[in-house]
Amino acid sequence: MKYLHILFLFLYAAPSLAAEPLVFTCERSEKNYTETYELKVIPASKNQKAKVFVDGRDLDQSDELGKQTIKNALITESTVLISMEANFPPESFDGVQYGAGSVTTAITINRATGQLRKAETIKGGILSATLGEGTKTYQEQCATSKP
Repeated sequence: MKYLHILFLFLYAAPSLAAEPLVFTCERSEKNYTETYELKVIPASKNQKAKVFVDGRDLDQSDELGKQTIKNALITESTVLISMEANFPPESFDGVQYGAGSVTTAITINRATGQLRKAETIKGGILSATLGEGTKTYQEQCATSKP
């Protein structure tokens, strides 16, 4: 009975702590190019779906060029998991017609090491023609920033 107040504190405080956004400063490198960007992850709450921002830009977007949706963002003590999907309509570029395409992305960040692993599966569309169809994996390095 003497620990009942701690149990209540844990039960009511833990969900609010889990809903706190995490902000990372990440760096990706490819060949001779290096880019630094800010990644902000806000897990889903009772009133709002999960949100992910890159350099302040909301990754949930929809327009005539396609639709990108954050499916889920989960923050645990050791890991951040992000699932997203993008769909693109058929398009014509430089006289070449490309069919509809999609990209499914799964991102895992190890909070202790800051290692970000990304797996993208490309199906159809202009991206398939230029980058190749199938799953590609990438690794980046991140550090936690203050939100």
